[in-house]
Amino acid sequence: MDPNKLPHVMVSTAQQRGLDAVLRTITDGIAQCPNTVLTRIWLTTPNELCTVCRERKDVSDNSRWLHLVASAGVSRDPQADYGRLDGSFHRFPLGERKIGRVATSGEPLRLAGLRGDEEWIADPDWFAREGVRTFAAQPLIFREEVLGVLALFDRGLLNEQAFEWLRMFADYAAVSIANAKAFDEIALLRARLEEENLYLREEVTAALGMEEFVGESQSLQHVLRQVQLVAPTDAAVLVTGESGTGKELVARAIHDRSRRRDRALIKVNCSAVPDQLFESEFFGHVKGSFTGALADRPGRFELADGGTLFLDEIGEVPVAMQAKLLRVLQEGEFERVGDTRTRRVDVRIVAATNRDLKREVEAGRFREDLFYRLSVFPIHIPPLRERREDIPQLALHFIAQSAKRLNRRAPRVTQAVLNQLAAHDWPGNVRELQNVVERAVILSQGGPLRVHLHPSQPRETRALSRDMPSRAQLLTREELKRQERESIIQALRTSEGRIFGAQGAAALLGMKPTTLASRIKALGIQRAKLRDADLPG
Repeated sequence: MDPNKLPHVMVSTAQQRGLDAVLRTITDGIAQCPNTVLTRIWLTTPNELCTVCRERKDVSDNSRWLHLVASAGVSRDPQADYGRLDGSFHRFPLGERKIGRVATSGEPLRLAGLRGDEEWIADPDWFAREGVRTFAAQPLIFREEVLGVLALFDRGLLNEQAFEWLRMFADYAAVSIANAKAFDEIALLRARLEEENLYLREEVTAALGMEEFVGESQSLQHVLRQVQLVAPTDAAVLVTGESGTGKELVARAIHDRSRRRDRALIKVNCSAVPDQLFESEFFGHVKGSFTGALADRPGRFELADGGTLFLDEIGEVPVAMQAKLLRVLQEGEFERVGDTRTRRVDVRIVAATNRDLKREVEAGRFREDLFYRLSVFPIHIPPLRERREDIPQLALHFIAQSAKRLNRRAPRVTQAVLNQLAAHDWPGNVRELQNVVERAVILSQGGPLRVHLHPSQPRETRALSRDMPSRAQLLTREELKRQERESIIQALRTSEGRIFGAQGAAALLGMKPTTLASRIKALGIQRAKLRDADLPG
């Protein structure tokens, strides 16, 4: 063996990732060295993990054995196949014969000047035929664990220096083998995770009824046609409709029919995010950027890179945050909280709201430029009362779904019950219908389905009652001024006295800075003379 050849073998080994490729590179490289007859690698593995042993159905012994995993050499016999792994020396028990003892002790072995008639030699004729003069075995040790044994049969006399080179090479080979095992395990786990995710997505889709929309009304078919039109594009979509109409279902349908369907659909419920955490929720933060930031954390935009981001209840985003949201939508760039590095993402936006965003824009509570950026392709989902012909079909779908999930026999449904459901106004829309049906399935106890519905309040009456506050909610003019003054002082405290800028008091209050300055003067708030209790510093 020529030690000068080993660095080249190391470089070739470093370029491989998979375990099989690493093992072949090691043995093939050593086999190309002058005087090499045969080089082999045995690794310690249970029988059930060995391909050769599984084919022999010899997996009853669960102990760890040395299994031949790579072999190469140059024979004087042109018929010899030194690449075979399933020969008589495929497997050694740990501690038996010289290979097994090297694996057990972790000590290398060099036997030079062999005659071929030593008692330990299993095949003296082979030694004589190939002219073997040296046998060397090096344990493959990684982090104090013996992974296996690297063995060499050589026609030359391997001196101490060459043997030391083989020792260093074995250490390098052990690291490469450990890394390759880790890469293979990661690849296996990734493939398994992808399969499990695919299975779970199919199960969730079937369980929640998200595979297809239920209903044949003209209004629902119009929604589906819009979904089919916009899904293949990357256009931003604004889904509007009352609560419970299925806005998230539309968002999922758009994602599942888009070119991004193999990546994640990430959801953010904007109404559930505290105002002070919006930036961290959207863009992430770095460790120590604020109290409680104990580690780096990616935001929802990073998680949705290459996929779709569903911004539910988009009307709840504070005005101060809307400018930063607009920037990432326009430029695809953002910074984590507390970080200076600019990151780029490729995200498709689907937003949803039950508010009238045009009215919110007119009231100054929603940025007009952000509204137009989000509503490139608006889709409105009609309430259930406007597509009553879908109610019987939806009810039957939810009955079957609930009975399966609750492990109950589906109750008998009469036409009278279906007519009763279709006549109801369903202010909570599809979500309310699903809950009512599930409760009825639970109460049916194997009998016919019966539903108990409270008479629907006329929609105009509900709207009027929402718009007309009770006497206890009315505020006098002085109370209104005091409330406004307290709000402005609180905003000044939060912004540390700043009026202008993205973090200024005007942005926090959703007002123009000039308007805020006028109100500060009118209410007699003297910023320079505020007490310590009113404004820090």
